[in-house]
Amino acid sequence: MRILVIEDEKKVANALDKGLRSEGYEVTSAATGEEGFFLLNTETFDLVILDLMLPRRSGLEILSTIREKGVRTPVLILTARDGLEDKVEGLDRGADDYLVKPFAFPELLARIRALLRRGVAEEPPILSAADLEMQLTHRKVIRSGQPIQLTAREFELLAYLLQHKGHVVSREMIARDVWQEPNRAFSLDNVVDVHIARLRRKVDDPFPVKLLKTIRGVGFIIEEGTQ
Repeated sequence: MRILVIEDEKKVANALDKGLRSEGYEVTSAATGEEGFFLLNTETFDLVILDLMLPRRSGLEILSTIREKGVRTPVLILTARDGLEDKVEGLDRGADDYLVKPFAFPELLARIRALLRRGVAEEPPILSAADLEMQLTHRKVIRSGQPIQLTAREFELLAYLLQHKGHVVSREMIARDVWQEPNRAFSLDNVVDVHIARLRRKVDDPFPVKLLKTIRGVGFIIEEGTQ
């Protein structure tokens, strides 16, 4: 499980990094709101631990923006602001939980486990973009009422792209999260490109509106309404 810690207090960030890694989590840290926001838009995480008072972009601003974009990653606010109004505002902006500093690490771990369980349970059974619909439970893909036959890998790849709809995903992200090869000894870029081309022929080429777009030198994105 990958956890993003957005925390500007170095001592707290280091303690979280050490403690979470000791529990088997993969941890990425950001010391500013801008850095954390960038990571949320370029990488995939299972949970975010977010401070509110951050330099360059506040925690509440980050939270509001990602929720407006449809990002469903569980967010645990970790802050020294302990007022009821602060807690209510954080939850109203889209936080899944709220923990006040100083905190007991075992309680933090318990809350993380609860959020990760909830995140798995809430995975939507249907993903969509424009007239493209993907039924995860029945493993069906339909566009403009026409069924599309995909291989198992193509199905996983399309699901990943739709889960990140509106955000660019890199070849490295696809290799790590779809092919499950985070420490590959050889590049999978050509393999990813071949599967993207096959997916595009099935999902896009027969239809006037194109959804799957290549961002040269960066990766791929599914956007609604691309001609």
